[in-house]
Amino acid sequence: MTATVKAIPEGMHTITPHLVCEGAAQAIDFYKKAFNAVELGRMPGPNGKLIHAMLRIGDSSLMLVDDFPEWGGFGPKALKGTPVTIHLYVQDVDASFKQAIDAGGTVKMPVADMFWGDRYGMLTDPFGHNWSLATHKRDMTPEQMQKEMKEMEAHCGPDGNKEK
Repeated sequence: MTATVKAIPEGMHTITPHLVCEGAAQAIDFYKKAFNAVELGRMPGPNGKLIHAMLRIGDSSLMLVDDFPEWGGFGPKALKGTPVTIHLYVQDVDASFKQAIDAGGTVKMPVADMFWGDRYGMLTDPFGHNWSLATHKRDMTPEQMQKEMKEMEAHCGPDGNKEK
């Protein structure tokens, strides 16, 4: 009798980020230090670059591959940025954010309490990927969020950074 193969493998979720990194092996080391990632496996190619790696951060998987410009595989450094931010919910955003910065991340937006109920900050990792980290602090209705957003804009301006 043949076992039934699951369409979504055990331990995986429907969506899994798959990052292209210039230096995927070094990225794995960073993610271990910054986000307590656990390496599940890596597959080096004939030239020493990684053609696949799998990590687990919390309850989620993250796939990595080295950049392969010759095959159209470019990371954020080659593209001079990325429009994508990977969001990570954590128990203690302040401690987790500090850990990621101490590991080599760069602050993009310091951790602060946000109008939608999260304590939230953003950083860029050494490989050009953007990460947002948050701890959910308050459950809020859409009306409460709108009210607090308007209060923030009245105090700080629409970009949230400049005093009026």
